[in-house]
Amino acid sequence: MTNPLRDPQDLRLPRVAGPSAVVLFGVTGDLARKKIMPAIYDLANRGLLPPGFGLVGFARREWENEDFAQEVHDAVREHARTPFREEVWRQLSQGIRFVAGDLTDRSSFDLLRSTLDELDRARGTLGNHAFYLSIPPGLFPVVVQQIKATGLAERKPGAWRRVVIEKPFGHDLASAEDLDSVLADVFTPDEIFRIDHYLGKETVQNILAVRFANEMFEPLWNSNYVDNVQITQAEDIGIGGRAGYYDGIGAARDVIQNHLLQLLALTAMEEPLNFGPEQVRLEKEKLLAAVKVPDDIGQHTARGQYATGWQGGIPVRGYLEEDGIPPDSSTETFAAIRLDIDSRRWAGVPFYVRTGKRLGRRVTEVAVIFKKAPRLPFGEASVVDSADNALVFRIQPDEGITLRFGSKVPGSAAMEVRDVTMDFQYGDSFVDASPEAYERLILDVLLGDPPLFPGAREVDISWRILDPILDHWSTQGQPPPYASGGWGPASAYEMMSRDDRVWRRP
Repeated sequence: MTNPLRDPQDLRLPRVAGPSAVVLFGVTGDLARKKIMPAIYDLANRGLLPPGFGLVGFARREWENEDFAQEVHDAVREHARTPFREEVWRQLSQGIRFVAGDLTDRSSFDLLRSTLDELDRARGTLGNHAFYLSIPPGLFPVVVQQIKATGLAERKPGAWRRVVIEKPFGHDLASAEDLDSVLADVFTPDEIFRIDHYLGKETVQNILAVRFANEMFEPLWNSNYVDNVQITQAEDIGIGGRAGYYDGIGAARDVIQNHLLQLLALTAMEEPLNFGPEQVRLEKEKLLAAVKVPDDIGQHTARGQYATGWQGGIPVRGYLEEDGIPPDSSTETFAAIRLDIDSRRWAGVPFYVRTGKRLGRRVTEVAVIFKKAPRLPFGEASVVDSADNALVFRIQPDEGITLRFGSKVPGSAAMEVRDVTMDFQYGDSFVDASPEAYERLILDVLLGDPPLFPGAREVDISWRILDPILDHWSTQGQPPPYASGGWGPASAYEMMSRDDRVWRRP
């Protein structure tokens, strides 16, 4: 698909996918409508999908191909990042198909196979098929087994098959291992792509660029200079209509096990031999294997449930008042954990991770906080409004990097020092908008390039870290409430004060 938006000097997404088809299960869900289908269009609009591309929707709807094409069209018009162009849509829509079926019905998957065969003939997709499972995790084994039973996982000569699964990857170590077993029975490890959309964000990838492409930072990236690292993912919204998914899952399983532990791994891992997928995964695995949970879990973790309060000047309900939530639910909507890394580089440096809903603002960041200067030659009385030096990676919503340090107040006869910041924002430094995370990740699936996808061992190690904490919390009854619009329960502040530290206010 040619496209006037495609700039030959744009090196961020330079590779074009080969002939292929994506089968999308769960086409009626919010994720498909708001992220996946618009990302596919945006890739086409940027000239990164070939003319031989197909998109097959699978759902229990009485739709024809034209009906599904209209659904995709509406999702694209509402949520696509790039401008709508009729010529691009016309090319893309010619490869759209729909299969009306049930996930438990063998004949539906026989029809899916016939549809893919027709696409191979009509659109030249060459038997290259990716199965995108945007469905509840409990249905993963059902779909994978149907794919196997109907021969959809069998590769044609010179063609490939891949499967894409969305988090959560299990709800504990045992269930994650069961899922790995189901997938391994049908697909090889290089055919399995576990989507963690945080890893497709520009600033997440920029953590590696800043660390390993700039000599000024690497000498400081250790316990000699770093006091602590704080990784925060905060949302200002509640659970909305996700009660059926969220209750029983909670903040730690939903965010910490995947997103935040991946951010921790990228922040703390050693430099890989190269940035191929195997070497990056190896270093992440080694780092996660060195993560230690404090012995006294009760003293070094915190959890809570949001209560009624005010958000943006509007009164909001508490978690227990949300539709579909039982009044005795013990699911946490806020979780904070201290973790330590048993390595020479990070000995004695605590890593604090926290996530929550109905907090003060929507923000995700990694803050590397440095130790205080051992001596102030101009006297402490001259230091005004000064905190610790910090390097902050802002993941969302305003992607960029902030460096905080002390500087002399101009015009003052005395040596008065105050905190100032240097700020880098992607929007100011680069002309084009950053691609959505799903654009990068879907393109990587079609190219068979998995560096940004966590492997099975990473997932298992992450559950080994989190399971003891979840087991402890399961004996503690309901989490304490915290006011909506604040920054979590009192126990989160007490947890930090025991270490003589404070949470950074994003």
